[in-house]
Amino acid sequence: MIKRKLFLLLILSSACAIGQELSGSELLDKAIQYHDPNNKWPSFHGELSITMEAPDKSDRISDIVMNLPEEYFKLKASRDNTTTVQILNRGECTLSLNGSQDISEEEASKYRLSCDRAKTMRDYYTYLYGLPMKLKDPGTIIDPNVTSKIFKGKKYLVLKVTYKEAVGGDTWYFYFDPTSYAMEVYQFYHDESKNDGEYILLSGEENISGIKMPKIRAWYYNKGDTYLGTDKLTRTKAL
Repeated sequence: MIKRKLFLLLILSSACAIGQELSGSELLDKAIQYHDPNNKWPSFHGELSITMEAPDKSDRISDIVMNLPEEYFKLKASRDNTTTVQILNRGECTLSLNGSQDISEEEASKYRLSCDRAKTMRDYYTYLYGLPMKLKDPGTIIDPNVTSKIFKGKKYLVLKVTYKEAVGGDTWYFYFDPTSYAMEVYQFYHDESKNDGEYILLSGEENISGIKMPKIRAWYYNKGDTYLGTDKLTRTKAL
């Protein structure tokens, strides 16, 4: 037991030394160099198929098309016998339910179909699958101090990120492998003093257009480590 504690202290000391050598922006640059070494994200055009698994729910299959230069986003989501499609094409919004654009107010409410919701989903997926590159977006505040932490038994270099008020109010922490600089965990709080929010464990990789994207994202509440669900990137295709 004593040997294990000494070993963990040595690991943490080593990670601290590395962290002290890097600024927050330098760590972010190294992480981006790992995930997107050829700067392909700004011109990304591809398809992602994601299976969401959650306790006591049937799987949801989300087929996504992103064309960042053309400002095009399409989300086709299927669960049980229901399929919704949300499309944003240079600001033009198209919605459909089971192949029909004739959607009642009741159906729109039940299936959360609206153009505002489509924009939210576009921002959600481009943010999560564009990390860590999206941390270069305007309004992002990168803490200059890199910290070290052992999380789930592994040492990480940790980057703290906040946002200007117009962009967002959450506090995020991104955990990077201290050797490869791969992003392996991220965590956010609405109010850190309450230990609210969630953490996401990343595993596996898919390489699409030269970008290394996490294959599996397992979501947990910070408080109580309660498991929420898992997103699995089951198929990718460059367009």
